Amino acid sequence: MEEKYFITGANGHLGVNLVNRLLELGKKVRILILKGEEYYSFDPKVEVCYGNVLDKESLKNFLEHDDNTKAIVIHCAGIVSIASKFDQAVYDVNVVGTRNITDVAYDLKVDRFIYVSSVHAIKETENNGVIKEVSSFDSNLVEGLYAKTKAIASQYVLNKAQEGLNASIVHPSGIFGPNDYKGGHLTQMLIDYANGRLTAGVKGGYDFVDVRDVVEGIIACVTKGRSGQCYILSNRYYTVKELFTIFSQVTNHKLIKTYLPMWFAKITAPIAEVYYKLLNQKPLYTSYSLYTLTSNANFSHEKASKELGYNPRDLQETIKDTYDWLLSIGRIKNK
Repeated sequence: MEEKYFITGANGHLGVNLVNRLLELGKKVRILILKGEEYYSFDPKVEVCYGNVLDKESLKNFLEHDDNTKAIVIHCAGIVSIASKFDQAVYDVNVVGTRNITDVAYDLKVDRFIYVSSVHAIKETENNGVIKEVSSFDSNLVEGLYAKTKAIASQYVLNKAQEGLNASIVHPSGIFGPNDYKGGHLTQMLIDYANGRLTAGVKGGYDFVDVRDVVEGIIACVTKGRSGQCYILSNRYYTVKELFTIFSQVTNHKLIKTYLPMWFAKITAPIAEVYYKLLNQKPLYTSYSLYTLTSNANFSHEKASKELGYNPRDLQETIKDTYDWLLSIGRIKNK
């Protein structure tokens, strides 16, 4: 039986790296992208299907396969948001879109289904206790729109797994790494730092993981992951100060020594959100991102390491490779 991978969110940071890796492994790949959208890392071997996770008919067309095909669906599509206010698009794509593709995958009897959720979907433990995988999700127990949408969608996938869909869920932490064409917040932070536009930081930290390690975790989950189970794909906790120290070592730029008090950053965050919106740019920090930097990020990837063979690399390598990639595409000025 011939294997074929069906990837949503193929134009996103994770999606691009996932598709490239699957092609390296000689896999057949079909991707779903929006009409009028050009695939960032186009390869003639990739089968492109235009559609929308909000349109069930287009999803039926996307997931159509014959009995001789082992259909493996990896649902990466989603809107990652650090915005503090409600955004209908975030809810629609993350919740309604996930329900739609889960339903269609179930109806068309796909062989395997992997949902890319987030560690944000999991309730924090108190007193910086270790955060492990859970067997159910409740949007009332997590903070922020993004986390709530991921919790709702994760529970829906688990319910479908109980009905017979061969589905597993992966929970990446803060993804960082090369091939981020759309420029996520961490990538933008590195660009701003390297180009001399970032002169101060805030206290706090988070668990940052290489996008390529998340890709390897997802691919391993296809064959080794158990249906109805969740797997955290994290790395380790890095303080913002550690992050900027690595930035300095990699770029040979001046080390940032000024750190804003969290109370000041929280007061100015709403103003910054409005300011950057007027400039049509992503804010480097918002009230929600500041909450994240002070939240418990003590995630354990022990289960993924044990069952999937997951082994994340040191962030220094990630930042070096990302910096080199940004230089190669001209996003950073070469001094």
